Amino acid sequence: MPLNTEEEHRYSRHLVLPQVGLRGQERLKRASVLLVGLGGLGSPAALYLAAAGVGTLGLVDADVVDVTNLQRQVLHHSESIGQPKVDSAAQTLQRLNPHVRLIPIDQRITAANARELVQPYDLVIDGTDNFATRYLLNDACALLRKPLVFGSIYRFEGQVTVFDIQRGPCYRCLFPTPPPPATVPTCAEGGVLGVLPGIIGAMQAAEALKLLLEIGDPLIGRLLIFDALAMRTHELHLTRDPACPLCGEHPTLTELIDYDGFCGLPTPPAAEWEITPDELHARLAVGNLTLIDLREAWEVEQLPGIAGARHLPYPTFARELATLDSAQDLIVYCATGSRSWQAVRQLQHAGFTRTWSLAGGLFAWRRTQ
Repeated sequence: MPLNTEEEHRYSRHLVLPQVGLRGQERLKRASVLLVGLGGLGSPAALYLAAAGVGTLGLVDADVVDVTNLQRQVLHHSESIGQPKVDSAAQTLQRLNPHVRLIPIDQRITAANARELVQPYDLVIDGTDNFATRYLLNDACALLRKPLVFGSIYRFEGQVTVFDIQRGPCYRCLFPTPPPPATVPTCAEGGVLGVLPGIIGAMQAAEALKLLLEIGDPLIGRLLIFDALAMRTHELHLTRDPACPLCGEHPTLTELIDYDGFCGLPTPPAAEWEITPDELHARLAVGNLTLIDLREAWEVEQLPGIAGARHLPYPTFARELATLDSAQDLIVYCATGSRSWQAVRQLQHAGFTRTWSLAGGLFAWRRTQ
């Protein structure tokens, strides 16, 4: 796949590097990377891989752009709010480099589709923010013998490493068991310095380019920890766990499993516990229901909710269950539907049987207006 004249000019700063050169740049053009998660980490990683001329980028994310993303997720813009992240990302990356082939995959990666999604690519970049998907990507990449470039962030600290069971340990060697879900705060709960994922995501892109070009010393067997407040880094040496069920001496994990169950996460409600925006329109015309808006106060200020809804922010929702009438039809909603289905599970466990989550959340509702 030779470079054309425009590409030779575009990548001229790569071509003068002895470690890259024309042959290396053509190698990047043939390469393919799957980015899972197009948020804080996936944004800078995708931008730099596209700018570097990696020929094919798979973009996996089932979320839509929210105004709270824009503080750090630099792939997206104010005009992208409410748009699927894969579409917003593809538009930005196409403008950056029209020579790169982009494959938007607007779905959640699961045990059912992970092998199919990962198989065509040379390596995977983990830009996710939950333990279930991290274990899933680790296991899928290990079973398929694909390198996984891992990154994570929290508040002012980030971590980067490369998991490649052909040359080093895997994620399960570092974290044999997941922490209890209640002990793991999200970025929404704990916060994150906006520039931090830019730094860590750029490091992930650098590791990916080194792997694709087969240059330098990748972070295999080394966990790089970055402290933004102190502006310091240090490393932890990682070794393969002989008892690891995936890459140890006697592996027992040969297939993908139920990762939500493994991490102790609640199961999403069945379809009958969701209501579509069109169905809600019809129900509102009839009346006799209670609407609950689970979003934070600042979210309500940014985007008004459905008329007549009671505002119960999700962090305080569980404490207000006693104030709800189980004889009424209860319909809960948030921005995208993720918090509302968890609220439905809480209501079910509390004995409520006439409760539904608005599928797709307020963003889906607004698109039907």
